[in-house]
Amino acid sequence: ELSYAWIFNEYPSFVEEDSRRFVSQETGHLYIAKVEPSDVGNYTCVVTSTVTNARVLGSPTPLVLRSDGVMGEYEPKIEVQFPETLPAAKGSTVKLECFALGNPVPQINWRRSDGLPFSSKIKLRKFSGVLEIPTFQQEDAGSYECIAENSRGRNVARGRLTYYAKPHWVQLIKDVEIAVEDNLYWECRASGKPKPSYRWLKNGEALVLEERIQIENGALTISNLNVTDSGMFQCIAENKHGLVYSSAELKVVASPPDFSKTPMKRLIQVQVGSNVSLDCKPRASPRALSSWKKGDVLVQENERYCVVQKGGDLFALAFYSDAKVGFRYEMKMQLHFNKMQGVQRPQ
Repeated sequence: ELSYAWIFNEYPSFVEEDSRRFVSQETGHLYIAKVEPSDVGNYTCVVTSTVTNARVLGSPTPLVLRSDGVMGEYEPKIEVQFPETLPAAKGSTVKLECFALGNPVPQINWRRSDGLPFSSKIKLRKFSGVLEIPTFQQEDAGSYECIAENSRGRNVARGRLTYYAKPHWVQLIKDVEIAVEDNLYWECRASGKPKPSYRWLKNGEALVLEERIQIENGALTISNLNVTDSGMFQCIAENKHGLVYSSAELKVVASPPDFSKTPMKRLIQVQVGSNVSLDCKPRASPRALSSWKKGDVLVQENERYCVVQKGGDLFALAFYSDAKVGFRYEMKMQLHFNKMQGVQRPQ
């Protein structure tokens, strides 16, 4: 992050830029389109850090006029021009320089090669020697022309601006807790130019793929989860201009049914002929299998009794109450323990 200026003879007399004099902020060079007697003197280059404001001065360079003749008129000669191809980042400020020597002093104009008009945000600086495009977007990409013209002729410099964008997140991954034996689908999505590619890490190392662990278009799927799948995961989206990370924790839980935090009501009073729903939501990983008993008799589903799963581990027994009240209903929970690790069968 450097800026350039030139001292004329002694500080603080700096060269004032105009249609005849130009200082390139790309190279630091000073250009004078048509030298006049008032330009004779010593020139010193000044380089300043825009971050620290530290300043360095070069050695003085004298400019003298030759006495062996006078330079006649000639057509413009473009000495400062932008590259043939210049990548520009999304949202950046792009500055294109163009300056020509000539006698008479050339006039600088700009246009797009495709004939499209300039956006209203585009500014011309330094007597049209600099074309400035703030907040560069994809529609600003294309070919640009700098035309230097005087009474002796014209010259044209061309260059192409290409658009690129570092990856940025459209969808991040978030912490998730899933029961053992369930399936995981984790999707991270990023946009960028060119289109980002994806890779995944687990606990800081490249994720090892296998039959039940697959990655497709940035989405991670793990089937038949087990406790060892738990860990910190990172999804990385990258293109040649940069990369971004998204991190989240996967917890695979395995536990027998537990009613301690979600107990059933011990007594429910209802009117004869009304509808009744007995809710039951045990904590269990993997999901528990349920059965209901009325007294010692297993409840069978029929036109009056229906067991409904309302989501997660919530099961409800719905029925019409009959004239007999005071019966005790029990819910019996059973678990599949195959492939579970570190979990004891409930007594």
